[in-house]
Amino acid sequence: MATDSSPALDLSQPMATLLRLGTAQAHEKAEHSKGAAWLTRGELDRDEYIRFLMMLYHVYSALERALDRHAAHPVLAPTYNPALLARAPSLAADIAFLLQASSDWQAHPLHTELLAHPPPTFAQYVARLDELAEADPAPLLAHAYVRYLGDLSGGQFIRRRLAKAYGLEDGRGLSFYDFAPLGAANAGGATIGDMKKIKEWYRDGMNAGAGDNAAAKDAILREAGLAFDLNTGLFDTLRPPTSLSTPDSVAVTSVESTKAGQLRDPHEAVYRQFSVLSLIAALILAHYFLASRGMSVEDCLVWRVEALKPWLSS
Repeated sequence: MATDSSPALDLSQPMATLLRLGTAQAHEKAEHSKGAAWLTRGELDRDEYIRFLMMLYHVYSALERALDRHAAHPVLAPTYNPALLARAPSLAADIAFLLQASSDWQAHPLHTELLAHPPPTFAQYVARLDELAEADPAPLLAHAYVRYLGDLSGGQFIRRRLAKAYGLEDGRGLSFYDFAPLGAANAGGATIGDMKKIKEWYRDGMNAGAGDNAAAKDAILREAGLAFDLNTGLFDTLRPPTSLSTPDSVAVTSVESTKAGQLRDPHEAVYRQFSVLSLIAALILAHYFLASRGMSVEDCLVWRVEALKPWLSS
């Protein structure tokens, strides 16, 4: 069920603004997830990354079935565009490629084991989406916002790291991160600028869908907190990489356990234990959450430059 209380915000503000402000704490929590850091750095074992994609496949399948069913709902209709946004087919294609299993990947032992023993948060996530499809569907907007805006923002930086980590430089196995420009007929090919336009279109659609309906805004805002908790829970189900047994990985893990202020202070002694790649990965993760909270690409770049200055001077 949705969180018991939403932040004390002025519900006369646009829906996109409310979601950006109201999910700040949830972003902070997700930012410190070890699983998210492992994913961002491309450290997950290959099979565990595939297992994560399988969980996402079922999450997106449930979400997109619900959105299809309620495509004409006044809150959801302005952002309904499966040709542009739908991720389940891309996830299925990526999983099949990574397993070299063609279309029968769902019979693979990794998948049958996942369904036989689903992590509790994963099962709760899918069940919540199915529940909303049978009840008031307006809060589905919160789940679509959390997933799609994240994929359009930091997901694009994660893609590059995964390509190198798993030998996918030719782009095969990474179609989940590919989008088409607005109005384009074919999948893929969207630039960062194109994706910024998609995000602007999506935020405008959220604002139009929620309109001045304070009750709908409050329900969506409450649900967004749960959506972030469920996504953080998915990260928490990820199994530690076998590479964590190496000395270099111990230093990275120690940084993740520090407080938010310490994590972002380049003067802390623990940063001196980072490799250059680890520092870049940390900035990518921070960019992911800043961008998905509505910060522009230009502002994120400025933040990264300012964050690097003390580190470079030391």
